[in-house]
Amino acid sequence: MYAELSVEGTATSIEGPLLFMRHNVNVGLNEGADVIGRDGRRRLGRITLLDEEHMVVEVLESTEGLSPSTTRVRLHGEPLRFGVGPELLGRIFDGVGRVIDGGPPAPSVQRLSIDGFAINPSHRAKPTDFIETGISTIDVLNSLVRGQKLPIFSGGGLPHDRIAIQIARDARLRGKGAESFAIVFVGIGVPHDTAESFRHAMETSGALEHTVMFLNLASDSSVQRLLTPRFALTAAEYLAFHEGKHVLVVMTDMTNYSESLREVSASHAEVPGRKGYPGYMYSDLATLYERAGTVIGVSGSLTQLPILTMPSDDITHPIPDLTGYITEGQIVLDRELDRQGIYPPVKVLPSLSRLMKDGTGKGFSHEDHPALAQQLYAAYAHAVQMRVLASIVGTEGLPKTDQRFLEFGDRFEREIVQQVERRTLEESMNAGWEVLKTLPFSELHRLSDEQIRRYISKTD
Repeated sequence: MYAELSVEGTATSIEGPLLFMRHNVNVGLNEGADVIGRDGRRRLGRITLLDEEHMVVEVLESTEGLSPSTTRVRLHGEPLRFGVGPELLGRIFDGVGRVIDGGPPAPSVQRLSIDGFAINPSHRAKPTDFIETGISTIDVLNSLVRGQKLPIFSGGGLPHDRIAIQIARDARLRGKGAESFAIVFVGIGVPHDTAESFRHAMETSGALEHTVMFLNLASDSSVQRLLTPRFALTAAEYLAFHEGKHVLVVMTDMTNYSESLREVSASHAEVPGRKGYPGYMYSDLATLYERAGTVIGVSGSLTQLPILTMPSDDITHPIPDLTGYITEGQIVLDRELDRQGIYPPVKVLPSLSRLMKDGTGKGFSHEDHPALAQQLYAAYAHAVQMRVLASIVGTEGLPKTDQRFLEFGDRFEREIVQQVERRTLEESMNAGWEVLKTLPFSELHRLSDEQIRRYISKTD
């Protein structure tokens, strides 16, 4: 039931996206509202601040043309909701859930609050099962597990958008449940040409059939940007926990989200924290990331792959720093590898998937997968150390074994990190075994004798 406020004297001022009003009606925090100007056009908004005398409505669209004396506000009587249904797949929405693909409105079977529902920790199931992304450095060394939240830390100018599309297009669930795999792709504050490239890539590849896209443009309201991941995650929760699908949510770029959070916080005159970001940014990001997971007794799951650009490539910046606390690892992109023309430029050593052990090995990916990953990581770490030493004493000053490690490091980056096309897990593992043949058997400490005999010492 909507309740319309009195026209005369209710709104007091408009500052940017904020409409300041007198608190003269019973209303709740985060309640949805329609802001109606003299032209009769409805602009979506929500109540974001309340005290005894005043309240503030965040207008999610342009406030151009609004005047306090002629503006009306119609309350929804409930928080913002999104109409969801099984026909969400294959559709493209804007940042606040409006269809922008030229088709009719998506039929809905229920309306869910965009703030989601809290999963009781005792009802959470342990994330398991391997999700194949098609990228070797992720699949072999930092595996993504169904129900996990694994961010990608990038930098300005690095090809994270290309990686986002590649994963959204190529990711798949192996074995049981593969037919119920779905993607929710979220572009947050992206330029118009980037949004079009996202749309074109998904449509031409055929991946749009099992994908829901939400595209928030850089020209859209900063307030609207705060709601885009919430609308998208509401769609993902419905598909996962109501339709029983295994949903992978790819969100880019969470830095744009955080910048909007800082902008809106400053407009509310809130006390800033580190680097001007609000002190509650940790809990705000947690309300998004913690919507991932698996639930006991529910067949579906929700996995998140958020992407963020680190300002000045600083991994200690508040955005990646707080994200790292909440999520289960990180995939780090490297500018130096990118300059060398290596794609995808994944920096292996600081990258980590904390739940990899729960979704790989026998019964999940391959029984020899964990041992291969450990050996590749250890050997590459040693190769990086030898590069530092070689820069001091020269390659000729190193023992023959260490020179073999230098050769391994170069081959690892050229044949494992760099890839032109999608690889299956088996193809990635085969490439890993092949590169390990560069090293003496005596240096393969993480492999069993049987694994060395089967994969390294065999003759073709």
